[in-house]
Amino acid sequence: MILHRYFARRFLVTFLGIFFVFFLLLALVDLVEQLRRFAADGIGFNRIAQLTLLNLPRAMSDILPLIMILSAITLFLSLARSSELVVTRAAGRSALIVLLAPVTVALVIGGLAVAILNPIVAVTSKQYAGLFDSYRSGVTDVLSVSPEGLWLRQGGDEGQTVIRAQRANPEATIFYNVTFLTYDAEGGPSRRIEADQVTLVPGAWAANGVKIWPLELNTNAEALSETHATYMIPSDLTQERIRDSFGQPDAISIWDLPAYVAQLEAAGFSARRHQVWFQMEMARPLFLTAMLLIGAAFTMRHVRFGGTGVAVLSAVLLGFTLFYIRNFAQIMGENGQIPVILAAWTPPVASLLLALGLLLNMEDG
Repeated sequence: MILHRYFARRFLVTFLGIFFVFFLLLALVDLVEQLRRFAADGIGFNRIAQLTLLNLPRAMSDILPLIMILSAITLFLSLARSSELVVTRAAGRSALIVLLAPVTVALVIGGLAVAILNPIVAVTSKQYAGLFDSYRSGVTDVLSVSPEGLWLRQGGDEGQTVIRAQRANPEATIFYNVTFLTYDAEGGPSRRIEADQVTLVPGAWAANGVKIWPLELNTNAEALSETHATYMIPSDLTQERIRDSFGQPDAISIWDLPAYVAQLEAAGFSARRHQVWFQMEMARPLFLTAMLLIGAAFTMRHVRFGGTGVAVLSAVLLGFTLFYIRNFAQIMGENGQIPVILAAWTPPVASLLLALGLLLNMEDG
């Protein structure tokens, strides 16, 4: 038990050290990038620093597999150089027993990444996207999904328009039972438009079954209302901008994602992308554990055997290969080419089995 606590503490300290180094490195790189982006927009340094801090959690979450495999390589190279692994084996402990403590720590880190880091990334990603768009263009197009339907906001020189639709088609081009509420430049409501169906065409909404009420002060809205069989409502939105307004799936907390998927499907949109992301997040602890075992499989040997540089390079390259295979499976799952569960769980399970095979070959082969 004392030996397990020792290895667990050594691995945790190594992981936190490498995590902190990458945190500082990414903060510096992103700060320079944000300064370059907004150099001509007159954005102050405080706002640039705020954008950098909001973008860091997502970046750190993305490189957790790299940090995990580098932590494993660093730990076991250190143990090999100090001959601690030799002493441990001489005491009758196999490599698999030595790995119990680091594997437990890796599973805990993976669980915390899903339960705590994921919601933090969701909140900061939303704030970053909103601030970035507002600094870049001054207005934002936001689409949200709720039990009441779809809510979309479009901006322009004449003011803002809030759009509510009961549902839409999966391509986000046709909306049903739609209400437009237009606000003038001063922020007051100017008119309300209701339509049975609207279709997004270049530069406008093509609406059918339309009724319009003016909402200026001291006017009788119902007396001045108009009805039209068809009506064109100007808009600078596009299908891509509307679909992008959903944001990345990682902009939604893992705790809220199942309810969001249900709302998205009820609104008529495809939620396959979010389902794949949810399953991949659930499989994250397993994938991080596989990265740990990959790093250990190439470095749990005495340094007198030589070839340390080749072993480290092989471990990193294999880790990157498995990471890209995981991303490729994610894309195939999002496109519907393979089932969701297969896309999310096959790469972590295969990576884990590969790492165990390498370890068993090293230990007994």
